[in-house]
Amino acid sequence: MLHAVEIKPDIYWVGVIDWNERNFHGYTTDRGSTYNAYLIKDEKLTLIDTCKPGFEDELIERLEDVCDPTKIDILISNHVEQDHSGSIPRIMELCPNALLVTGAPHGLSGLKAHYGDGYNYHPVKTGDELSIGKRTLSFVQTTMVHWPDNMVTYSASDKLLFSNDAFGQHFASSKRFDDEEDLPEILAQAKKYYANIVMPYAKNVAKALEAVAPLDIDIIAPAHGIIWRSHKDEILSRYRRWSSMETEEYALIVYDSMWHTTEAMALQIADAFMESGIPVRLFDLKVNHISDIMTETLTAKYLAVGSPTLNSGMLPTVAAFLCYLRGLTPKGRAGIVGIPFGSYGWAPLGPKKVAEELEACGYALPLGTLTHQWTEDEAGLDELHQTIREGIAKLRD
Repeated sequence: MLHAVEIKPDIYWVGVIDWNERNFHGYTTDRGSTYNAYLIKDEKLTLIDTCKPGFEDELIERLEDVCDPTKIDILISNHVEQDHSGSIPRIMELCPNALLVTGAPHGLSGLKAHYGDGYNYHPVKTGDELSIGKRTLSFVQTTMVHWPDNMVTYSASDKLLFSNDAFGQHFASSKRFDDEEDLPEILAQAKKYYANIVMPYAKNVAKALEAVAPLDIDIIAPAHGIIWRSHKDEILSRYRRWSSMETEEYALIVYDSMWHTTEAMALQIADAFMESGIPVRLFDLKVNHISDIMTETLTAKYLAVGSPTLNSGMLPTVAAFLCYLRGLTPKGRAGIVGIPFGSYGWAPLGPKKVAEELEACGYALPLGTLTHQWTEDEAGLDELHQTIREGIAKLRD
């Protein structure tokens, strides 16, 4: 028998641990994930969210540890995406008369599109309340964090925020709370989650943070990963910082190379930043996954991207990275500096394409596009080094 975990009196985690999840929509989840669902035992038995399809039996077994699932009165769906809603059909088979609460209008239309209109739907908006007995639950729509239908559910009497995707992490653990696990690891996974899923919607995150700010919160219970009870102020602070789109004074250098010339340029650029007193992270796309690199783009002020020319364009690895970056970079981001670079044989088309993509992502290119023909040589690399040093000095003036 799998067991539920009580997180507050009469409130239980009944979710699923996915130890083997390794890729979530193109981003690597090297520590697995959880699909968190929560049961409130009140006059009306209330389930908040479900789990990914294929894990229904685990969810139901944990429910059976603390209740009769056929007696569930209310099912709240905070988000339509199937890692949260995918077991709704199975739950509703057990309790077909349950009230299915979802956001209006997008949650309602999304659930109907996925599962039909045969359920007892109850759409809600920000400020709406629902009495379940001694508790009254309230709802706040968090539009585009990260889908149009997202919302959070709040129990004032428990000071508990069921935050769905906000504040989550793809992180599988036998522990449920932030003070039971390695905090730096949890925060690192939360940052990777934000960068790869939530980052494009920074302005919406800021609005959502403002909307939940008046709530008296003791525990934040997200739909993925660890529950925040001892370090909730820390994750709220991180989200405020990340959603502000403020940069930090460090450089990120990303490249791929064919015959080592672009690699040699990357090393020179890294050394020039280091000599200027600016921390550097360097990533070769042959050995680093783009989702790990994306975590670093969240706050890096400088992004240097290098590719040689191949078939009048970039290397495929660089093109994939820039495509991924373009989809995730929030609109209106200021103070970010792009440095396109790379080698070429007869025409510098690869670096030129890199420059075009960086501009499309909102990066300023004050140093232009830095290129080197054929193989690396000491004089050319020294000149590149000096160009970077002088360019950094001007940007700092």
